Amino acid sequence: MSDLPTTMRVSVLESVGQVVVQERPVPAPGPDEVLVRIGSVGICGSDVHYYRHGRIGSYVVESPLVLGHEAGGTIVATGRDVPADRMGERVALEPGVPCRRCRQCKEGRYNLCPQISFFATPPVDGAFAEFVAIAADFAHPMPPQLSADAAALIEPLAVAVWACGKAGVSAGSRVLIAGAGPVGLLVAQVSRALGAQEIVVSDVAPDRLETALRLGATRTLDAADTGTAVGVDAFIDCSGAPAAVRSGISAVRPAGRVVLVGMGAAELSLPLALIQERELVLTGTFRYANVYPTAIALAATGQVDLDSLVTSRFGLDDVRSALEASAEPGSIKAIVEPGGRAVGI
Repeated sequence: MSDLPTTMRVSVLESVGQVVVQERPVPAPGPDEVLVRIGSVGICGSDVHYYRHGRIGSYVVESPLVLGHEAGGTIVATGRDVPADRMGERVALEPGVPCRRCRQCKEGRYNLCPQISFFATPPVDGAFAEFVAIAADFAHPMPPQLSADAAALIEPLAVAVWACGKAGVSAGSRVLIAGAGPVGLLVAQVSRALGAQEIVVSDVAPDRLETALRLGATRTLDAADTGTAVGVDAFIDCSGAPAAVRSGISAVRPAGRVVLVGMGAAELSLPLALIQERELVLTGTFRYANVYPTAIALAATGQVDLDSLVTSRFGLDDVRSALEASAEPGSIKAIVEPGGRAVGI
């Protein structure tokens, strides 16, 4: 690391609504880690929630926190036990490193590991920084045809792949998706790649519904009209809106699946009689496990378009503006470039 700087710039959430840039030491990679120079970081809804409210459920920001978990970059240093030929490799970072020893890890559900260290989840710092260190096997090689932004957006694509897997989406499926934000749009694209014959997307924003049609939806609906999508095989909620969840459940055929992805109210009333009578399978999702290779392959083969989601770009000095951008009309995905300074796209 002799040719690397000893300090780096990071954007730090000091308190609700307060973001500052600080100088911190460049981390040294551990024996099984790599040091990554960050190229792009996507703004996620969870980043915005921590910025505005200081907490998500039981996760509370009690001390200064570096946000950002959708990240990609280039390996610039390797730990003792990592092959030196990984130097210079472009990678997408899988931001949750589990303990690898607990029952959930042993059974392949490492997303449920109680000791998982996940970027930008208190008290673990994230990737709004010029450099981060991460376990080498959680830095996934990126094909040359994919952009720096795409490397960052493999993370929300992994969420979509996981959700479609939970929903059992396959060739011929009929799918209803509530919410045409970044994850909903990616779920639509993954559903198309898996061969779904009908992909219905609902939202309240006409511009997002237009984007959904361009990216794979066969039909769109105003959020108030989801009851017209009757007899779908799977309903995937990416909105978190209680009304959308209840309406979507009623559209599912007997023995169909309901997958809750969006972050909404802590508690929700559900049509229990309908769920019982139709024997619906209902599940939540918590991140993902073992899907990064699939997500990268979908992007690399052109079956999912990640770059089209990017609507604005910011430097580290402008992270507050990036976090605020999500509320602007027409915004889908804001990108932070830790090495950049300009605002806009």
